[in-house]
Amino acid sequence: MLLPRSTATHETENHNASEQLHHRKDIGAGTLFVLKSKGTWMHCGYHLTTSIVAPPLLSLPYAFTFLGWTTGILCLVIGALVSFYSYNLLSLVLEHHAHLGNRQLRFGDMARGILGPRWDRFFVGPIQFAVCYSAEVLCPLLGGQCMKAMYLLSNPNGSMKLYQFVVIFGCFMLILAQIPSFHSLRHINLVSLVLCLAYSACATTASIYIGNTSKGPEKDYSLKGDTTNRLFGIFNAIAIIATTYGNGIVPEIQATLAPPVKGKMFKGLCVCYAVLIFTFFSVAISGYWAFGNQAAGLILSNFVDNGKPLVPKWFIYMTNIFTITQLSAVGVVYLQPTNVVLEQTFGDPESPEFSPRNVIPRLISRSLAIITAATIAAMLPFFGDINSLIGAFGFMPLDFILPVVFFNVTFKPSKRSLIYWLNVTIAVAFSALGAISAVAAVRQIVLDAKTYRLFANV
Repeated sequence: MLLPRSTATHETENHNASEQLHHRKDIGAGTLFVLKSKGTWMHCGYHLTTSIVAPPLLSLPYAFTFLGWTTGILCLVIGALVSFYSYNLLSLVLEHHAHLGNRQLRFGDMARGILGPRWDRFFVGPIQFAVCYSAEVLCPLLGGQCMKAMYLLSNPNGSMKLYQFVVIFGCFMLILAQIPSFHSLRHINLVSLVLCLAYSACATTASIYIGNTSKGPEKDYSLKGDTTNRLFGIFNAIAIIATTYGNGIVPEIQATLAPPVKGKMFKGLCVCYAVLIFTFFSVAISGYWAFGNQAAGLILSNFVDNGKPLVPKWFIYMTNIFTITQLSAVGVVYLQPTNVVLEQTFGDPESPEFSPRNVIPRLISRSLAIITAATIAAMLPFFGDINSLIGAFGFMPLDFILPVVFFNVTFKPSKRSLIYWLNVTIAVAFSALGAISAVAAVRQIVLDAKTYRLFANV
């Protein structure tokens, strides 16, 4: 008799929580339609994995070229520990407010409820939008670059330009963008989890193969450049690693969990970080070991030397296809906060979700969001430099600074406690790193400015 009673209790809690959410006056069409609270902790793990374990991890060997072995691995370990800790603090704060009957579904809701409305309007809201929409630009750009690499491998004298591949990838994202809610992406994100394991395993295997043959470059692990370039290189590398661990949408992911939410996010994070540890460390270590300070910004570029593949062509095609396919899932995941804003603006919560009143504005607004992002990617193929600046101003505060601030303000731990001072240390250290990384990013933009031109075929 105990089991049915327990199940019935949970079903009642779920129903009551859903009803309360539906009738809250501050819930608009965006939150109601996009952030449906129906998922399990396993679905949460899929969403987290897609949002963190993404193709930018293929840049980790390049980050090591500025740091070397010891500092590179140390930064990778610290990034994993601090990000896992910060995301758990964020989850605990969200669970606390949900327990009090005020479930917060967005990062902006947290900032408004904990720090005040101005923090949401002038700080958290704008930087979260910048981070998420920059991902919408980078996904078509990176996807286009992978498609171009495959094209040139099969047709070295081909005439197609990068912007054409960006447009092709954008058309694919245009279709996926119409998936109605975050929860609807759970099956796609399960496939995404498998894909990130697949291309990471391929990248690791190829690096080990090339490193064990005479095909690759001579291994040189020395740090290049003079003292100034090395110093700025270190901070650029730290920004790359921090951005790779970045998420920026933890509250929105936790919003997809069916109530009660207690403990579910921690399980989801464990799923995510099990995948993360395998992929991040295997790719970073094998890529840097194989290519040393010649590791490219995207390790896949090292698998072709002067147009000559160092591994079988079919292997390079397969790895790129895995990468391109997962990029489309990553792009759609980071589109969700934008979808919330769009439907909040153009949707009608009083009308059915799939009524013409909501479907037509949804179709138009989401399509315009993707078309704009793909156009920016095609016009500005050097957007990676700008993204480093956005990462310093965006991912650092959202993922490393605000979670510890939210926790200290919400739970008010004693100033004599270890957790209080640990949180203060993290906030101060990552604020300083964010500021210095922003300066390094601006410097890199200035150095690369002479190569910038619209629709460049890089």
